[in-house]
Amino acid sequence: MGFELPTAGSVIANPTQAEMREWVLEHMPRVTVTEFDNINYQAEVKARLAPSTFFITEEENYKNRMPRAEYEEWAAKQDAYIADKEMVLIEGYIGPDPNFRTGSRLFMEKIQSNIPAMQQQLYFPKDDEWTPEFTVVYTPGLPAPGKPMDRLILVDHDNYVTRVFGSDYFGESKMGGLRMWNHLVYHRGGLALHSGLKTFPDVDGEEKSMLILGLSGTGKTTTTFRQQLGSLPVQDDFTALFPGGKIYSTENGCFAKTFGLDPEDEPTIYGGTTRSDAWLESTWVSPEGKVDFFNDSYTANGRSTFPLANIRHRDPNNLPPASYILLLNRNENIIPAVAKLKREQAAAYFMLGETKGTSAGGAAEAGKSLRVPGTNPFFFDNDALMGNRFLELLATMPDVEVYLMNTGRVGGADDDPRSKKVRIPHSSAVVQAIVEDSIEWREDPDFGYFIAADLPGFPDDELLRPREMYEAQGRLDEYDAMVDRLKTERREYIRTFPGLDESVITALG
Repeated sequence: MGFELPTAGSVIANPTQAEMREWVLEHMPRVTVTEFDNINYQAEVKARLAPSTFFITEEENYKNRMPRAEYEEWAAKQDAYIADKEMVLIEGYIGPDPNFRTGSRLFMEKIQSNIPAMQQQLYFPKDDEWTPEFTVVYTPGLPAPGKPMDRLILVDHDNYVTRVFGSDYFGESKMGGLRMWNHLVYHRGGLALHSGLKTFPDVDGEEKSMLILGLSGTGKTTTTFRQQLGSLPVQDDFTALFPGGKIYSTENGCFAKTFGLDPEDEPTIYGGTTRSDAWLESTWVSPEGKVDFFNDSYTANGRSTFPLANIRHRDPNNLPPASYILLLNRNENIIPAVAKLKREQAAAYFMLGETKGTSAGGAAEAGKSLRVPGTNPFFFDNDALMGNRFLELLATMPDVEVYLMNTGRVGGADDDPRSKKVRIPHSSAVVQAIVEDSIEWREDPDFGYFIAADLPGFPDDELLRPREMYEAQGRLDEYDAMVDRLKTERREYIRTFPGLDESVITALG
């Protein structure tokens, strides 16, 4: 028998969006109705709580872990707290495909009804075959004294239950299910990728899929939803990759960053976010309801959810196999706007997972140079397993092309007048050229991958060939020093994963 929900004072199962909107307006603090007639909630917790997240296991190779005996004590406290509370139950599927979909549910205090309303937009609807496999039990009103920030997220993969204490950030509900899904996908022979997904109608009539991997805040959603050559978005956050390039999607809606949201650069996300049925979290809104997407005085990690049905998108069933994989890297030094990776390099750069941290990872990550294997901070075990599985999957996909894309800057930080920004239209032109196969490549003498010798219509060659920028600015010694430092650091880092396939390690030279 599966996990039984705790006994509650009352349970309202699968309420409508209108009902939850009414409860939010009646009972929740820090709520504003915006100029778009949607609701913004200013959360106390502004990002996911990685230090407060623990896996229930005795195995030492897990990142943060808690023994089951201690977990049972916390579970009993949460169950006792729920006993006289009004709860909301949201049920649905992670994934729509009958061949691979997972019955999931959120059991949530009614006092925080914006979160079940947002989660309902991301689940695919339940049907007569639905049975629960994943459960998230969420009590924002119950703190966890003595744990980091007095908050706690407990992940029990043996029973596929996640318990959340004290947080009011929607991301803990969303990732509560998807983190468990990471585990399930791996044990079924695939790999969950922190990835957007879009499809392209090929000029020869063959539809092609593109996976866009990146940490939150690196442009994953923007790259997914920006249109080129008639492309259509399928998924903005997590996908499953199986042998032969088989892809499954997860969510029926979008969870997008709202800071910097511009109708010219990101028309699809802007259109979805500014509808009355979208939900906003921690976006800057004046007391009168005026939204300022460029004000980060509260946080740069404001978010929105909206149903995919509200925008043009590709049906998430029967997807073509992966033809392209983009590894996003929001950098600010010598990474080009695009590099094509050799087959033996792909798994190595996947494991490097290099980027500059953003507010989505919390204050501890924002602005810092990070290495997050697979750009997936939600993998459950030794990251070498992820790298080895990616390598195994690539071996079953002989025609897939893998690229490294810098969505940050070249030549220095944004306060350095010599640096240049890789802007959204630049990245969009790169994606289009990849699909058109119109880039002329040459091997980079420093890193061995291929850089663009010519990319038709691209406005700034220095973003494509950073060495030329540094040389023109009289900074070649600085460039060469960074090359040496990066090579050394990467080799040292890639060797820190016990059990990682030797071919991944040696691919960096």
